[in-house]
Amino acid sequence: MFEIVIKNGILVDPEKLTRSIGNIGIDQGKIVVVTEDVICGLEEFDAAERMVCPGFIDVHGHVDLNDYCAELSLRQGITTTVGGNCGLSPLDIDAFFAAQEQQGFIINQCEMLGHSMSLREAVGAVDPLKPASKEQLVRMEYIVEKAFEQGACGLSLGLAYAPGSSDDEVYRLSRLAARYGRIVAVDTRMLTGSDMYSLVEAVSIARETGARVQVSHLVYQYGTGMMREALAVINKARADGLDIRFDSGMYTQWATHIGAVLFDANNMEINGWNWQDFLVITGKYNGLRMNMDIYQELRRDDPHASVVVFTGIEEEIYLALTHPYAMPSTDTGPYAPGEGHPQIAGSFPRYFRKMVAERYELNIMEAVRKATLLPAETLGLYSKGRLSEGMDADIVVFDMKRLVDKADFGLPDASPEGIDYVFVNGKLALAKGSLRDIRAGKAVRCMKPVYDYQI
Repeated sequence: MFEIVIKNGILVDPEKLTRSIGNIGIDQGKIVVVTEDVICGLEEFDAAERMVCPGFIDVHGHVDLNDYCAELSLRQGITTTVGGNCGLSPLDIDAFFAAQEQQGFIINQCEMLGHSMSLREAVGAVDPLKPASKEQLVRMEYIVEKAFEQGACGLSLGLAYAPGSSDDEVYRLSRLAARYGRIVAVDTRMLTGSDMYSLVEAVSIARETGARVQVSHLVYQYGTGMMREALAVINKARADGLDIRFDSGMYTQWATHIGAVLFDANNMEINGWNWQDFLVITGKYNGLRMNMDIYQELRRDDPHASVVVFTGIEEEIYLALTHPYAMPSTDTGPYAPGEGHPQIAGSFPRYFRKMVAERYELNIMEAVRKATLLPAETLGLYSKGRLSEGMDADIVVFDMKRLVDKADFGLPDASPEGIDYVFVNGKLALAKGSLRDIRAGKAVRCMKPVYDYQI
C-alpha cells in the first residue's frame, strides 16, 4: 500500500521519449514504482485520459521566495523554479536557502548568483557604464565562490543592465563557474535591437572560460527578425564543442524596470522605440501606454516600475523552441495581483497548447523533455525531471484537450485551465485549481558539479 497512487494516466517519459498507460506509486516524497500493474494507495488519483509527467522546471524566473509569484507558477504545473536570473539575486545564498529549509515554500527553488546588479552593487561598482576595479573584482570572486560552495546553481550575467562590465570581469567570474561545473546564464549585452555581436559575446564566454552557457530569453533578445541568424550562431558554437543552451518564453513582448540603463534617452533613439511600444504594467499608470510625461516621471520617481516593450515577431517564438537545446521559461517576477505580464500565469500552458496541440511543432514527448529533463540535466538536478523509480515525486497531471492559458495584458494573473493535479515532493500541492499543501517545496542546493553527470 503506497501513500499516493496516480492511476490510469498517460505516462510521458522524457528519458525514453515514450508514453504509455500506467500507474505511479509514491512514498516519502519519492516515486517508488512506475507500472502497468494495479497498485493501491492510501490516496488514489484517477488520471484517465490525462498526461502524467515530471513537474515542469522553469529555468528562468525571479520568484525568489515571493508567495504569490510561486502560486502562479504552481498553477502552471511548475514544481521547480530557478531564480537569481538577469544579474539580480540575493547575495547571501545560504540565508536564502535556509529560509526555505526552515519554512518550506510553495514550490522547489534553485538560485543563481546575480552579477550585474546584485554583485556589482555589493562591492561598490555602482556605475553600470564602468568596469569594476581590480579590488572590486577580487571581492566579487570571493562572494561567487562562497555562493557556489553554498549551493548556487549558477552565475547570472545581466549584461544589458551593466554594459560597462569588462571582459576580464566576465571571464574571471565565469571561470569560477566552469571550475564548479555550474551554468552561466547570460542576458546578453544588446546595444541595439539588431545587435548580433551580443550573442557572439555570450558564445565567447564559453570559448574563453570553458563554462557552460545558457542564453536567457532568446526570443526577447533576437526575435525581431534575427532568430535564424541567432540559431546559426548557437549551432556553430555547439558544432565547435561548446555547451550553449538557451531558454525562451511564449511571448514577443518583454518586460523590465523603466530605470534600466537600456531605457535611457540615447538607447530609446538608437532602437527607434516610440511611446506606443511601451505599456506600463505596475503602479499608478498600470495598463497605460507610455508618453513623454510618464516616461520622465517614472525614470525620476519610480525607476523600479515595470514596463512591457511591444516588439518582436510571433513566428520566431516557435522557431526558437523547436531547437533541441531550447527550454521554455517564464521570466516571471513578483508582481502585485492584477499587475504584470501574462507570462507570470500563462507561459507553460501556452507552450503546450501552441507547440503541441495547435501548431504540431513538437510531439508531447519532446515538449515534456524540454520542460523537464533538459533543464534538470542543464542544472545538474539529479533527482528531478524524470518519471522513474527513486526520483523526487514532482508530478503534474494535465488534460491536453482542456489545457489553455487565460492570462493576457490587462488580466495577467488569470489561472490556466486543464492543470488538474500538481504534486511537489510527493505532496498534493494543487487539485483542480485549489491550493492544498503550500509548504511542500524544498530548497535545491546544487552541490555536485554538472560535469560529473552524464548528459
